[in-house]
Amino acid sequence: MTQALVLIDLINELIAPQGKLSGKGYTAFAERHDTMDRVAALLAHARRQSSTLIHVRIAFSPDYKEQPKGSPLFKHASKHGALRLGDWGTEFLPQAKPLAGEAILTKHRVNAFVGTSLDLLLRSSGIKRVAFIGCSTDVGVQTTVRAAHDLDYDCTVIGDCCIAPCDEDHEPTLRMLGKVAQVTTLEHFLSQ
Repeated sequence: MTQALVLIDLINELIAPQGKLSGKGYTAFAERHDTMDRVAALLAHARRQSSTLIHVRIAFSPDYKEQPKGSPLFKHASKHGALRLGDWGTEFLPQAKPLAGEAILTKHRVNAFVGTSLDLLLRSSGIKRVAFIGCSTDVGVQTTVRAAHDLDYDCTVIGDCCIAPCDEDHEPTLRMLGKVAQVTTLEHFLSQ
């Protein structure tokens, strides 16, 4: 069965030390756990296997017309000039940079299925199994995986390729996701 790898919000704004939102803990978590080195290894493996890769990023138009003004997560984005499409902040980290031909989707909400062609891309490719990684474990990854489960995809979360603000958010989220997805490690995923 064909499997896709969906990479969520592995962008400069959240994870690079100079990112406007990196102070929320994502940079420190990624550095402490060597997450981006694992992501690079996973991507290299997936490309050798000719897996379908879909890179998803949160971003808003320069005029922020899609910004959810009442959202606790996003209501200050325009005020700080964060997550503006076309800026360095919404570019993918070097370790997760898409190659030519790999799908890139821009989302305007937490869930990668809302307002994007993610479901259409997966279904039109005949994909039923999807592995997820990204930032953040407790928000973007969790919300998207739960939606994928409800859309009848067979979901896997590669936990040590996910980033959260802190371990206290990361570990309980992975335990909860075990109810709707297979939660695994990179080493185990690569050995299958």
